[in-house]
Amino acid sequence: MAWVLKMDDATIESGLVHDFDASLSGIGQELGAGAYSMSDVLALPIFKQEDSSLPPESETKNPPFQYVLCAATSPAVKLHDETLTYLNQGQSYEVRMLDNRKPGELPELNNKMVKSTVRVVFHDRRLQYTEHQQLEGWKWNRPGDRLLDIDIPMSVGIVEPKTHPSQLNAAEFLWDMNKRTSVFVQVHCISTEFTPRKHGGEKGVPFRIQIDTFTQGDSGEYTEHLHSASCQIKVFKPKGADRKQKTDREKMEKRTPQEKEKYQPSYDTTILSECSPWPDNAYASTNQAATPSFTSTPLSTYTTSSVLDSDSSSPNHQADPGSHGNSEQLSPTASIQDTQKWLLKNRFSSYTRLFSHFSGSDLLKLTRDDLVQICGPADGIRLFNALKSRSVRPRLTVYVCQESPQESPLLERHGTNENGEHSISSSLHVYHALYLEELTAAELIRKMACVCSLPLGKINQVYRQGPTGIHILLSDQMVYNLPDESCFLISTVKDELGEGLHLILK
Repeated sequence: MAWVLKMDDATIESGLVHDFDASLSGIGQELGAGAYSMSDVLALPIFKQEDSSLPPESETKNPPFQYVLCAATSPAVKLHDETLTYLNQGQSYEVRMLDNRKPGELPELNNKMVKSTVRVVFHDRRLQYTEHQQLEGWKWNRPGDRLLDIDIPMSVGIVEPKTHPSQLNAAEFLWDMNKRTSVFVQVHCISTEFTPRKHGGEKGVPFRIQIDTFTQGDSGEYTEHLHSASCQIKVFKPKGADRKQKTDREKMEKRTPQEKEKYQPSYDTTILSECSPWPDNAYASTNQAATPSFTSTPLSTYTTSSVLDSDSSSPNHQADPGSHGNSEQLSPTASIQDTQKWLLKNRFSSYTRLFSHFSGSDLLKLTRDDLVQICGPADGIRLFNALKSRSVRPRLTVYVCQESPQESPLLERHGTNENGEHSISSSLHVYHALYLEELTAAELIRKMACVCSLPLGKINQVYRQGPTGIHILLSDQMVYNLPDESCFLISTVKDELGEGLHLILK
């Protein structure tokens, strides 16, 4: 026999509600008076700490300006890294200057001009510390060029654009926030110019484009800082940025969807992010001492006294083994103070501050590549050669001796004659080494006059004795074709009037 229980819907619903309430009625009873409420839980210190770290909405503040570089970002940048934008050398790129103020914000800027300075700087902190030397080296290698320029014909809304000769990496202009403003910039340096060249294919250093905006102060000058923003860039030779962008895009297309999620998408424009203002003591090419300079003494001003000062024209002038030209070699035991004095003495005064904590040992440990990276190509190589005592190799070495030397006890040759008796001979010829940096007859004559103690003004002609005893007039062509380490005996002959001298090289 089957039993069938019939119940209406209302009865079933009321019974379920009653059972559910009963099942919940005991929850929390065993906690008694110690039961926690939600307000008690939120009052715990951990929640208070997290809450205090979040700024209230009223404190969040939009920057008053926004700068947009109209160049696509690289797709090969990871999610939490800063964007990277590739630019072509010398190409004009638009930077839009946007007023980003909320209504009523900074009303004192209404109907006023502001000044912005745009500059290209190093992204690498290590290169920032040596920015002056890096840019001076670039200036030396590319005289007359600038690192950054404003394309004035293409720019819109800018007033009084200026570029200072002392600041090759910066330009400034005025603009009205209420008007559409776009400045077109050109970057002329490429990233690989500041990379030590070793085997080719070196990775270029990144730069930053930074814009600092100022308003007028009480003095009327644009000195009150308003806003700064920058972005990371790399500069390639013309069309190189397009190829690099295409390469990055093709690499990303080959990645799996899971790998692509770790990278940022490529955006058509680059928004400059807020940063600290660039320091006031930024690079300015005002220190002429930092610019490498090369001087040569004209032949007409070359005197006998200047030859006497040279350590390469007479064996009687013994140079210090640790000397480099007329400068002393830096000792590994030199103190910081001695190192500073050595830098000043050897015309490296612009780097004394940079090496202010370097002892002699510290400076000598730096490699050639280190010094080129720190001081630039010109001064870096010069400093390396000075540290390693590398003198300039002479172009020609000539040995000369007067035909009738004066007798001297130091030059006596001792021996025995046929009868076995002790004899003294004064026939020993002593030669002087002449080192020529210029292959000219004038330089050879001056140095011969010096070592032979002959008045330079009284030497009329110099001849070289040729085949069958003929006398050949000394010329620049002859000196140029002399073999290295040639030896000559110098004989002096008075001219017809008895006032001048002729020299004959045998």
